[in-house]
Amino acid sequence: MSSVPQIELTAPAGSFASLHSAIKAGADSVYFGLDKLNMRARAAKPFTRENLPEIVSACNQVGIKSYLALNTILYNEDLEQMRTICLDAREQGVAAVIASDIAAITYAAELGLEVHISTQANISNFEAVRFFSQWADVMVLARELSLKQIKEISTRITHEKIRGPSGNPVRLEVFVHGAICVAISGKCYMSLSQSGHSANRGDCLQPCRRQYKVTEVETGEELIVDNEFVMSPKDLCTISILDRLADSGVSIFKIEGRGRSPDYVGRVTEAYRQALDSLFKGNYTQAKVKKWTKTLESVFNRGFWEGGYYLGQKTGEWSGAYGSVATHQKFFSGIVTNYFNRLGVAEVEIKNDGFKQGDHLMIIGPTTGTCELKMKNCFVNDKPVKEVQKGMIATIQVPDKVRRNDKVYIFRERENWQS
Repeated sequence: MSSVPQIELTAPAGSFASLHSAIKAGADSVYFGLDKLNMRARAAKPFTRENLPEIVSACNQVGIKSYLALNTILYNEDLEQMRTICLDAREQGVAAVIASDIAAITYAAELGLEVHISTQANISNFEAVRFFSQWADVMVLARELSLKQIKEISTRITHEKIRGPSGNPVRLEVFVHGAICVAISGKCYMSLSQSGHSANRGDCLQPCRRQYKVTEVETGEELIVDNEFVMSPKDLCTISILDRLADSGVSIFKIEGRGRSPDYVGRVTEAYRQALDSLFKGNYTQAKVKKWTKTLESVFNRGFWEGGYYLGQKTGEWSGAYGSVATHQKFFSGIVTNYFNRLGVAEVEIKNDGFKQGDHLMIIGPTTGTCELKMKNCFVNDKPVKEVQKGMIATIQVPDKVRRNDKVYIFRERENWQS
């Protein structure tokens, strides 16, 4: 067994389907937002206060932690709602509140809630850690730090015995995968200035991800730039440097993506779960890294910036494309109309694209999360078939329990989209 300490893996949950995908993929904790007071209020249809008991219950049933993101800038008119959400969080047994505004930090701490300082607070040095430790047990560090800087902060926490309100040593958390903003710790005003939608209130329209021309006003001449997406960084990917991140003294690895689909959450979480387990067992290899990277490339990404700022780089690598460059895409096929538990068989009504033997299928639902399988045996009217078309009702063997009204997708490689 490796001497590498066990590290917590926390995954995003922007929907119940993503929540259950994260759970099935092996997350140790999930983080989510409620209503409008979270940094992904626009990216995903947010959970509401009424959803909180179900979220916490789902986590408690499998023994993982639930973290509530309450990390937007707060104005006077938001304080009552913030306090109500914190009271709900305490009542329902949320494991921690993630916050950046001092009003939310201090109120949650007064209630006895565990507090995690959000990356929006841009913690970049040890003195900031010392200051926030009077209220918080976990610090989500700024994404712009290098491994050397993280190690220095971690070492001083140990040497100076910095503890949070729980009495335990302060833990450090970093993002290991997902979108990177061109602005420092997401503190961007471009969306607000252009459209009145504030990124710092979870309402970003992402104008930085678009193409722009640089034009001289007096002559109308355009400047030539190597990349038209000059404000859209590639996504962070650290699967190849997890050993070095672990050595830096970080306790929690965080996956970005509350606005992403359940299959993104499931596949990314599973890849990092396997990588972390391999690291702990002492059999983390570059051959495995290549396999995990292929999995990560199959779902939403803007290209990968390997290691990001952690490797001491000063500026991001630009994506060079709008939207995803994933190697795979899912196509809607049909709806689960019944599930036979004893047989492990799902009945599917084909409403759109049909599928054939050997196709990779994904079944996604609010309680199911994500269920993946390769179509081997399929029956129509109790007769085996190799292919099904729109309008048919088919039965297929599935590896996990699925539910009525779950959606069935075909997951295809890019070069096979037209086949």
